[in-house]
Order: sequence, then C-alpha cells, then structure tokens
Amino acid sequence: MPLAYPPFKSCPCGSGRSYGACCGPVHDGSRPAATPETLMRARYTAYALGNMPFVLNTWHASTRPSHLDLNDGTRYTGLRVHTAAGETVEFTASLKLPGGERYSLRERSRFEQVGGAWVYVDGEEVEG
Repeated sequence: MPLAYPPFKSCPCGSGRSYGACCGPVHDGSRPAATPETLMRARYTAYALGNMPFVLNTWHASTRPSHLDLNDGTRYTGLRVHTAAGETVEFTASLKLPGGERYSLRERSRFEQVGGAWVYVDGEEVEG
C-alpha cells in the first residue's frame, strides 16, 4: 500500500514544488503526465512512496515485470534530471539500501506514447 503523503509537502521528485502541485495529480489521474520527464518524476515519486500500482500501470506492456517489491526497505533520497529530450530522460536516483549503504543509479530511460499516455519502456545504466 502506498504511503500517504501530504499534498503541501515538498515533492519527493525534487522539483521544488509541493506534491499536490507536482506528482500528486499525476498519481491520482487528475493530470496525465504531459512529457516523459513528468512521467519519470512521477514514477520516481511512486517508487519512493511504495505506489506499486502506479509504477506497473505506467510501464510498457512489452517490458513490464509481473511483480515488483517496493517494500524492501530501500529509501529514495534524491533525484537529479540531467537531460530530457524527445522520448529520453537521463537521471540519477540516490538511494539508501536496507543495510544502510548509499547507492546512486544513473539511467537513460526511454518512454513511448501508448493510447495518448506516456509509458516507461526501458532504461540503460550510464557511467558517470
């Protein structure tokens, strides 16, 4: 079950806006993601809040896993978007793993529109 998150608090995606003005409306369906970057930020926030249905529903059917475990104790501690152009977004997600180890994942993600909605297709880790 996703964590309840107050709409007035700063959005976990690091946009500098409140959750209610940023990823919250994307999560509740009242404002679809207009760009791949918007969807990527909403997906990061969904991971941070344990919102597995949102993550799975915004994953392309051809690459979507059958199951995710978002309750493994990983904490999502920061997001930095490096580039967002066309259907590609490159970002670094900072994590604190269950054992306390800090980890950074830099990924170049691909998105595609399906039925007018952006979905995550796949990503590749990037050095640096």
